[in-house]
Amino acid sequence: MYPTTVEFGSLDEIHETALGVLPGDVADFLEGGAGGETTLLRNRQALSRWAVVPEPMSGVALPDTGTTLLDIPLSAPLLAAPFGGDTLFHPDGHRAVMRASAAFGVVDIAPEAGSFSYADLRATAPAAARMAQLHPFAGAVDVAGRIADAGYEALCVTVDCPVGGFRTRNMRNRFSPDLTPFCGNTPVSAGDAPRVAEVMGQLMSGGGAAWTWDDLTHAARRFRLPWIAKGVLTPAAALRAMDAGATGVVVSNHGGRQVDPAPSSLAVLPAIRAAVGPDVPVVVDSGFRTGADVFVALALGADAVILGRAIVYGLAAGGEAGVTRVLELVTEELRVLMTLAGAADLRAVTSDRVVEILR
Repeated sequence: MYPTTVEFGSLDEIHETALGVLPGDVADFLEGGAGGETTLLRNRQALSRWAVVPEPMSGVALPDTGTTLLDIPLSAPLLAAPFGGDTLFHPDGHRAVMRASAAFGVVDIAPEAGSFSYADLRATAPAAARMAQLHPFAGAVDVAGRIADAGYEALCVTVDCPVGGFRTRNMRNRFSPDLTPFCGNTPVSAGDAPRVAEVMGQLMSGGGAAWTWDDLTHAARRFRLPWIAKGVLTPAAALRAMDAGATGVVVSNHGGRQVDPAPSSLAVLPAIRAAVGPDVPVVVDSGFRTGADVFVALALGADAVILGRAIVYGLAAGGEAGVTRVLELVTEELRVLMTLAGAADLRAVTSDRVVEILR
């Protein structure tokens, strides 16, 4: 069912292969968004409005795609998203993503609602397992401590998921997966089925409906690691996250899976960058799949981009090799566009390298 060694010529081929491998309800779980999926569409439409401005005869060759984020070196400005339910897409799940990310020199954000524990993923690929996801819920401080004990260097706190979005495709398909395989980081054993269901239900839907920024501020004072807030869409929310102790922010609408309709991440990125200033790490996700998408995001103020569905397509289509190929194709397209736009390194990918096409 799952290819193990596959050569892919394009991201579209990877996408098509993934959808051919996955059962229909799992493919819908991956592809779908909240509500009428307006936000899902808007994410891609926002990216299509921007064009890269070429600079002929720039003299640039072999541009440098390397950068650092929270003092973590990256060979390209990319991270793999902390998606839950990972073994729905391939038996190796995030272990495969971790190995591919480590070999490529980027980071896979270890998920809270994943099939493998933080410690297991860290042992799988220490070079890639350097940041881990955390949801705000009653046991968050204890989980943060276990993340630190496992050797991670930063937390990615998901702040936009107090409850799961109104995901129509899942409801139409009566899609409700067995939660037991995704208890790798729950504070209970897999054998305690009722408690697993309760805790995993909290994690996979957010579980922090009653939390406020003040609650997160108090909890974060007990974190032993720096953290970034994932899921801000306004300058006010970004500044509130910084006040709560965040080192940086992830501009995100959760891939169109939470609020519908909501603004695209790209549309609000420049205002959030302006609000937090030039020195605060700003990452973006939701709808970004290609090297051109990454170029536009960097030009409009992002320091790095989290790839979600694109990574899952690679995982489903070819396991570790499929994820590696996604990273290769995205980075190579970014490198080609940097060359054509005259950008020798990522610092040169600035707003004057892109133009908005309104018609």
